[in-house]
Amino acid sequence: MGTQEIGPGMADARSLHLVAQRCTRHWPNPGRPRTVSGVAEDTTVPPFEGFPAAAAEFYQQLTVHNTKEFWNAQRDVYETAVRGPMLALTQELSAEFGQFKIFRPHRDVRFSTDKSPYKTSQGAVTEGLGGEFYYLQVNADGLYVASGYYQMATDQLNRFRAAVDDESTGEDVVARVAALEGKYTISGRALSTAPRGYPRDHPRIRFLQHKGLTAGRDFGAPDWLSTRQAKRRITDTWRGAAALNEWLNSYVGPSRLAPAEIH
Repeated sequence: MGTQEIGPGMADARSLHLVAQRCTRHWPNPGRPRTVSGVAEDTTVPPFEGFPAAAAEFYQQLTVHNTKEFWNAQRDVYETAVRGPMLALTQELSAEFGQFKIFRPHRDVRFSTDKSPYKTSQGAVTEGLGGEFYYLQVNADGLYVASGYYQMATDQLNRFRAAVDDESTGEDVVARVAALEGKYTISGRALSTAPRGYPRDHPRIRFLQHKGLTAGRDFGAPDWLSTRQAKRRITDTWRGAAALNEWLNSYVGPSRLAPAEIH
């Protein structure tokens, strides 16, 4: 099938770039449109019919009662309102976007002061052939959808800054982001000043301060979230950010570092 689950040791946000690297290996041949080869459809998964209101309600309660007792009592709700629809959706999306990784619900609490055992969101991620990632998440607030490059590895960051510094390619990404702003939230800005080797008054200092570059939309919980329209809204969001992803794929691309070297 077109979906795999990610183990409990993964932290959703901090691990997107590592997960994306693993996803790339499923798609060795460049070019689009993508076709699924060697990925059999799981006919036991029903068609996607949206995320019911019970999904957001489940996470609203989980944020208050994040315990094993609550989870065990509400596990059927998680399976039918959250995990089931996510499996169905990502299977349908895999033909265009690739094999998804679905994050498991358990938190890794070994090195955290927060010992709450369960994540308060359900996420899924895949990577495009050029290196961009596609991410969606359902939680107490509803649906969030994003794509781009999240937390670039050192070699990616070096290529990104060089492309931003260059007059031609730098102004190109400025224009592409400007066309998205207003409809999308642009994220990834991490520095408060210029990175080493670049002047503080650089004309594109805003972009040099980024360690990732993503375009996302926070939809909340509209009525269409519980219908098949949700699939179209998600795909439209990802396709709508294609110009930004094309720039990133052209001038940054996937990391060439071994996973152990990525921090």
